[in-house]
Amino acid sequence: MDYLRRMQMERPVLFWVVTLVAVIVGFQLLLFVVGLILGPFGVPYWVPLVVVIGALVLIARRQQR
Repeated sequence: MDYLRRMQMERPVLFWVVTLVAVIVGFQLLLFVVGLILGPFGVPYWVPLVVVIGALVLIARRQQR
């Protein structure tokens, strides 16, 4: 964690690029896993996206309490 804080102070552009790439890759990986789980049920292609966004909203609401 200390490494990330130091990188944020010394190289902020690199830090934010790495953070953005990590968020995008993580989101796509999460969509892939949910798609694998829901795939055999024959749901429409947009259902995994709704499930992932709904779960993220639920987590965010619980953290605000």
